[in-house]
Amino acid sequence: MTRRELLSALLAARAAKAASDSHVGYREYSRCLPDYLRDLAQKAYSARNRELAKLTGAPAIHARQKWVRETFWKLAGGMPEITPLNARTVGTFEREGYRVEKLLYESVPRFHIAGNLYLPSSGAAPYPGVLFQMGHSGNGKAYDSYQRCCQGLARLGYVVLAFDPMGQGERIYYPNSSLRATRLRSSDDEHTQPGKQMLLLGDTCTRLQVWDAVRSLDYLAAHPMVDPKRLASTGQSGGGTLTMLLAAVDDRLAAAAVMMGNTENFACANFNPPGSTDDAEQNLLGGGPLGFDRWDLLFPLAPKPLLVQVSARDFFGTYSPSYLTSGAEEFARLKTVYEKLGQSGRIAWRETPLPHGLSYDSRMEVYNFFGRWLKGDSKPVTEEPPVKPEPDETLWVAQSGNLVRTFGGKTPFLLNKERVPPKLPAPVEGLLGVRRPAETLRAGVLRRVASKGVDVEAWEVNSDPKVWVPAWMFLPRGSDRTKPVVLALEPNGRNGRWREGDLYQNIALAGYPLCVPDLRGIGDLDPEFGRGSPGYERSHQTEENYAWASLILGAPLLGQRVTDILAVIQALANHPGLAGRKIRIAAQGKMTIPAAFAAALSPRADSLYLSGGLISYRSLVDTENYFHSFANFAPKVLLHTDLPEVIAGLAPRPVALAGTVDAAGSRVEVKSVGELYRSSNVRILERADWTLESLVG
Repeated sequence: MTRRELLSALLAARAAKAASDSHVGYREYSRCLPDYLRDLAQKAYSARNRELAKLTGAPAIHARQKWVRETFWKLAGGMPEITPLNARTVGTFEREGYRVEKLLYESVPRFHIAGNLYLPSSGAAPYPGVLFQMGHSGNGKAYDSYQRCCQGLARLGYVVLAFDPMGQGERIYYPNSSLRATRLRSSDDEHTQPGKQMLLLGDTCTRLQVWDAVRSLDYLAAHPMVDPKRLASTGQSGGGTLTMLLAAVDDRLAAAAVMMGNTENFACANFNPPGSTDDAEQNLLGGGPLGFDRWDLLFPLAPKPLLVQVSARDFFGTYSPSYLTSGAEEFARLKTVYEKLGQSGRIAWRETPLPHGLSYDSRMEVYNFFGRWLKGDSKPVTEEPPVKPEPDETLWVAQSGNLVRTFGGKTPFLLNKERVPPKLPAPVEGLLGVRRPAETLRAGVLRRVASKGVDVEAWEVNSDPKVWVPAWMFLPRGSDRTKPVVLALEPNGRNGRWREGDLYQNIALAGYPLCVPDLRGIGDLDPEFGRGSPGYERSHQTEENYAWASLILGAPLLGQRVTDILAVIQALANHPGLAGRKIRIAAQGKMTIPAAFAAALSPRADSLYLSGGLISYRSLVDTENYFHSFANFAPKVLLHTDLPEVIAGLAPRPVALAGTVDAAGSRVEVKSVGELYRSSNVRILERADWTLESLVG
């Protein structure tokens, strides 16, 4: 090398080092939560694959079927008690080729179902019976294409029972002024609004909806014109998914046709966070760690005839990008089970190029599938029988078009509110899925810069695999070491009040070290968009969908955030300039709940200031129109504890509750808060301040 070349190399190395020294090294924090969930999904996918690989013969398959049924009821909240149906016919009308009876019955006491029973007027009884389950149509059983299919089946010689699912048709529980439509965004929300409340008490919308189907099948099977050995279920979209749920629990089904149901597993290959989250009954909470997923629902049906039809457009038009690939992969697994049971010809996969809907070609698939397997027809149906959908009012069981309005009875909200299960002690870590940090955990200091009278450190704390919590650390110069470190938790993250003259630098200027982190899903940890159709991904890019995904994968988002807080507390304790100082947690709005649980798990949290926090989980159960972040929900939490008990358990550490709100978001009077929080360590303040004075105590 010449002297000139050597000099050039030295200059280049010096420039590279200078560039390296000036590089802060921020991560792509938006990938942390998706990557964390992706790893959980991969573990669930691998665990399930290992179990399915063991299905080498009939004994192992039968054991798996039994496990699926038991596990489903465990996840759903337990099999309900069988109670009287109290069924009655409240009306009837005749049409060419069939008669319709209007039915009213109860799946649980005073929880009414409206059904239409289609009875053929030709042929001879007993007929095959078909339970027709609805997709998410606002008018339920009166939806045009669903009526067409029910009429077509009746004219082909089937007794058909079509019933409104909860929140649809005559069973809308959050009606607007007309009583005929929901005041919520859609029928999906009619399921999810009460479904979220149910999980707090260990119940699920899944359990309630599948039980409606079981009890409807009870009625159909007992009808004198029905052959109980030839029972089937079908439905499109959500009705297809409900057919899958019924197949998991009821061995009376002789055949099933799942038409465009949610036939994609959640924990699948190339998981795309937040995954195929949907309305409440379709999300199998806690299934991930058990290796239980949606396709397991169909295993108990084997080797009975099964048709799975999909819309080839649905991987971008309705469901997630994994809809077709996951469905095809899992169908192949289930077909192998049929083969091992000697019935490979009884399972079929069909695709339509048309959009999501029970269109003519899909209805023909239903007619011919059931014709072959329930009636033994040798010739296919080549044309749909004459059908003519009725006006909604013609099918109504209730004169008003709303069962609760006409017959009274219970709503899902009231059924859940009336549950009074005993409280059993349980460790918070297990309840929330919290991971405690290593005692040696330290923050990575990316850079320290000077501000006026304050030094600011850019931190990141490795709280979980592939998760780094970014934080600002404001350090006063020459501060009084008797003053506590303030850990501030904001709903919108760390970047709102960091500037000179703003709250956080002013707190540091007053001598209080201050740490402001983002937590998972908040601020810079807000997750990146997944791949796929913009319409689907945009609608799923919400905190609620990430909370559902976390629950399905067995790691509540609430617990993830508590884990993040505990990691930051540990990093503060190990900071050279802060060791031995007391730590005061100040939290605002939805961050008050993870703050309270973190304080319960960390004795290093010396005091707590909660501004604008929720008064109790019980208030969420007791309030029909509640408004609170779903990220703070944890399954079965009210079976074990509630926020007043958590706060009382912090004694003698002081806790200030400022501007406490109820589940509707309204301020609760100080006196009412005091009646619930009677512990001597609690100070109740009327206003939800977020000022220097309130944060430092």
